[in-house]
Amino acid sequence: MRVPLSWLREYVDLPATQTGRDVQAKLISAGLEVETVEHLGADLKGPLVVGQVLTIEELEGFKKPIRFCTVDVGQANGTGEPQEIVCGARNFRAGDKVVVVLPGATLPGGFSISARKTYGKTSHGMICSADELGMGDWGSPRTESGGGGHGIIVLPPETEVGRDAVELLELVDEVLDIAVTANRGDCLSIRGVARETAIAYGLPLRDPALLDVPGPNAYGYPVKIADPSGCDRFTARTVTGLSPEARSPIWLRRRLQKVGMRPVSLAVDVTNYVMTELGQPLHAYDRGLVQGTIGVRRAEPGEKLTTLDGVQRTLAAEDLVITDERGPIGLAGVMGGADTEIADHDDDPDAHATSDVVIEAAHFDAVSVARTARRHKLSSEASRRFERGVDPQAAAAAAQRTVDLLVLLAGGTAEAGVTEISAPHAPHTVTLPADHPDRVAGVRYGRETVVRRLQEVGCDVYGQDELLVTVPSWRPDLTAPNDLAEEVIRLEGYENLPATLPKPPSGRGLSGRQRLHRRVGRALAGAGFVEAPNYPFVSEQVFDQLGLAADDPARRVVKLVNPLSDEEPALRTSLLPGLLGALRRNDGRGSHDLALYETGLVFHPRRERRPAAALPVDRRPSEADLAALDAALPDQPRHVAVVLAGAREQTGWWGKGRPADWADAVEAARTVAREAGAELGVRKGQYGPWHPGRCAELTLDVDGTERIVGHAGELHPRVVKTLGLPARTCAMELDLDILQRVGDDIPQAPSISTFPVATQDVALVVDAFVPAADVEAALREGAGELLEAIRLFDVYDNAEQLGEGRRSLAYALRFRAADRTLTVDEASAARDAAVALAGERTGAVLRS
Repeated sequence: MRVPLSWLREYVDLPATQTGRDVQAKLISAGLEVETVEHLGADLKGPLVVGQVLTIEELEGFKKPIRFCTVDVGQANGTGEPQEIVCGARNFRAGDKVVVVLPGATLPGGFSISARKTYGKTSHGMICSADELGMGDWGSPRTESGGGGHGIIVLPPETEVGRDAVELLELVDEVLDIAVTANRGDCLSIRGVARETAIAYGLPLRDPALLDVPGPNAYGYPVKIADPSGCDRFTARTVTGLSPEARSPIWLRRRLQKVGMRPVSLAVDVTNYVMTELGQPLHAYDRGLVQGTIGVRRAEPGEKLTTLDGVQRTLAAEDLVITDERGPIGLAGVMGGADTEIADHDDDPDAHATSDVVIEAAHFDAVSVARTARRHKLSSEASRRFERGVDPQAAAAAAQRTVDLLVLLAGGTAEAGVTEISAPHAPHTVTLPADHPDRVAGVRYGRETVVRRLQEVGCDVYGQDELLVTVPSWRPDLTAPNDLAEEVIRLEGYENLPATLPKPPSGRGLSGRQRLHRRVGRALAGAGFVEAPNYPFVSEQVFDQLGLAADDPARRVVKLVNPLSDEEPALRTSLLPGLLGALRRNDGRGSHDLALYETGLVFHPRRERRPAAALPVDRRPSEADLAALDAALPDQPRHVAVVLAGAREQTGWWGKGRPADWADAVEAARTVAREAGAELGVRKGQYGPWHPGRCAELTLDVDGTERIVGHAGELHPRVVKTLGLPARTCAMELDLDILQRVGDDIPQAPSISTFPVATQDVALVVDAFVPAADVEAALREGAGELLEAIRLFDVYDNAEQLGEGRRSLAYALRFRAADRTLTVDEASAARDAAVALAGERTGAVLRS
């Protein structure tokens, strides 16, 4: 909502020293979001005067039409002689009154004016258009009787020559741009903002809606409302004898321009002006084009209506429409129809001239208007106001104000008939404990302050400890005690609220899941990974790109009814699509050595779909209610994933670096498992996007059953090519929730023995296809309780020495007892037992 300060001052006697910035600060303190203050004409410098075109000479021989004009500017040029000016515009003629800027002046944008020679003539100044003065669109195109458009401004014939045009056109002003929230529809009007300004400054308000309005009678234009729930108030007034030549005066055009509206014609400009002033949308119908009784009803499915924007619309049964005997003539609260449009004499002088109009000022249901506007993708100034709430009591005053202006400016006559149909409504009341705002804000205001502030916003307040508050008609958002408390708090100043920290109850802290989530993040960050959170939305095509099987459970997705993007309508079942996309973008922007991680939820639909029940609002939901709500949600396990590409270790003075490979992805999984206190199994696997020969299957022992909880390794070259990833990209994904369930939530400190360690090395020769993990598992089990640690430190394959298809795996075994120093025989016996079991299970033999 754009609010000119000059217009605001008409209703509030602000001190002359108060600037737009001062008013902005006051309104922001009162809770309004004033985004900017625009200084109109800040860099404008005169002389800028009214001139009359005396002669026009058409200059020939140029690529475009050029005119050499003499213009009478009175004594503004110091001589009284006509001013010679070269101009290329065509929408004015000799005798017209125009705006002239003289040499020495500066136009908006720092454009200095001086006498200069052009097109073989010397131009002493410039005849100005609305755009050159920073005014925007001046209105309709030039016609026989004057006008403007985007060309030269043609002023009314009665304008005095030599008059200061800066004052005449109100070029210097300050405009406040307010972002009005959905609950403050009253502030979509000068009246509403003036009320807030008056409260902020403690000044009286001259309410423009306080008019003498005649009561309804039987002589008004006939109106029939078939849907009182959609329209609970309808006021109709008629004005006859409007002059077709009447034009909107300069002050009216300028005010509409300042609030961001385009002047159209007098009748339309007046309705827009009153809507901006009072907040009540209005519509003017050409009485000669309305046939019979005006009605309000729901549309018949399939009915057609051509709106004022020239678009034929097919109506739905939920649309509220204005009708006459022919059918719909307007979308209620959104836009009028073309069949009853008021003719603009400027656009077509030969068209039917509108001399009689019917003024509509109605109150429509906010939800109905909002749904109609969205259904037809037709947001208008009227619909914006009805959606947020319009004062139903202002309809009669708005109609009267419109009638008065049409009579004054167009020479019309107001008919005595007044139509006013309204459904009876009791004022809305709210019971409020006098100390409720104190308890909400944590500040003691006291009853007197609470009553005073509520009265300032227009409430009637009765009672002592228990207040009965009658809400004003212009504030439909005040429906509950907390709404009233908010009014008191904001007017007393949010900045005056003390800053206090909440006191958490004892015995509460992070859950086990949250603790593990944080530990994992710290561990991966310490290992050189960078967190890269992503949106949880994916396209179903990404599963084809990842090479998942047609029956893979990850392809079963939860689809959003109203997705942010039609290209990504599903919730992710894996973290990899988002992480790989982040890796691709970073690689494309020059970061080639990457190690990214993410922890987050994935979403799997349940086998049985259960509708979510609406929770009660009058009490806290029961445990059964919450359980039923949870049962309707998809399964949402927390996963962790990493992706790597480029160098894992950089080359430098310390030595040669190395690229990231599948082992780094496996080690990232082991790092996560250590934080969870779980023992992770690693074995050869094959799944989806991973290279079949470089994929590790990650397993856990869950209640005595080995369960696959993730995969790690190098991605398949086909997946790398399809997704545009760097060569040899590696990845890992793991189910954190299963890790948490199996692991120990409280990390255990390692035990430190006072007895020495006994180290034994073994080199075993096995078939090349035997996984090293299987050999290690057999050695670990065979060594028994004395084994403290085992580490694979060498892999050797030489066909000449070992035989074709054979390789050597060398392990370092560490033995230690908690209560004694081991003898050589004890350590050797444990080693031999380990080798024997490995030989039995994997066919391993000691390398000679």
